Amino acid sequence: MIRAVLFDLDDTLLSLNLTAFLARYVNGASGLLCRASGKVRVNIMAAYARAWLAVEAETRRDRLTNEQLINKIVFEQTGIPLDDPAIADMICCFERTVVPRMGGGIVRAQPMPGAREAVDCVHDLGLVCALATNPVVSHACDVARLHWAGFDEGDFALISCAENSTRSKPWAGYYEEFCGKLGVTPDECLMVGNDARRDFPHPECGLRTIYVGHARPKRAIWSGRMSDLAPVLPRLIATS
Repeated sequence: MIRAVLFDLDDTLLSLNLTAFLARYVNGASGLLCRASGKVRVNIMAAYARAWLAVEAETRRDRLTNEQLINKIVFEQTGIPLDDPAIADMICCFERTVVPRMGGGIVRAQPMPGAREAVDCVHDLGLVCALATNPVVSHACDVARLHWAGFDEGDFALISCAENSTRSKPWAGYYEEFCGKLGVTPDECLMVGNDARRDFPHPECGLRTIYVGHARPKRAIWSGRMSDLAPVLPRLIATS
C-alpha cells in the first residue's frame, strides 16, 4: 500500500539549468570565502567539486552528514573551516539573500508544467508528500529553488538536504534513510523523478519510480511528461 509520494526537484518540479545554478552558487560562495580567508578562489571552487564527488561516492562508509563531509573536505583542501560560526553565518546570509536571486538568466528557472497539479493530487489523496532532492546543498538552497518552482516548505512533509542526509542519490541508503524519517518503508513509497540514473535506487530497495524525463527506463512503472502525470497518478498509486 502506497503511503507517500516522493518528488525530485530539479527538472521534475522545477525546470532549470542545474549546472549553471551550481556554478553560480560555487562562484559566489568561493568569492566570499576568498575575500574572508585570503585563499585562492579557484582552489576553493575545486574543493567544493571534490567535496560533492565525495558525498556522492558509492564507496562512502562514514556516518557524517553530507554537510559535515563537505565541511571536512573543504577544510582539508583549503584550511577554511566552513563550520566556524563567523564563516557559517556569512554563507547562511549569502544563501538567504543572494541565492534566491540566482534563478534568472542562464539558469532559466521556472515552474515545470503539471508539477503543481501532481503535488496537489498527492495531498488530495491524503498521502504524505515529500521532496527527495539530491542532498548536496543546504536546506536554504533547496527552499530557494522550491520558490522558483512555485512551492513553499509547507507543501512537503520533509525536504532532503545536506544537513539532514548522510548519503545521496542513487544509493539505496539515501532512500532508506529518507523514507525512515517519514515513518514509512521504501516499498510504501513512489518516487517521481526525471533522472534515469539517480531517481532509481541502487541497489533496489523496494521503491518504485515514476519517470518524467526524456528516456524510457525499463524500471519505471510509468513514463511520460510531468504535465500528463496528475490525471493518471491516482491509478498508479492504487495499483502499485
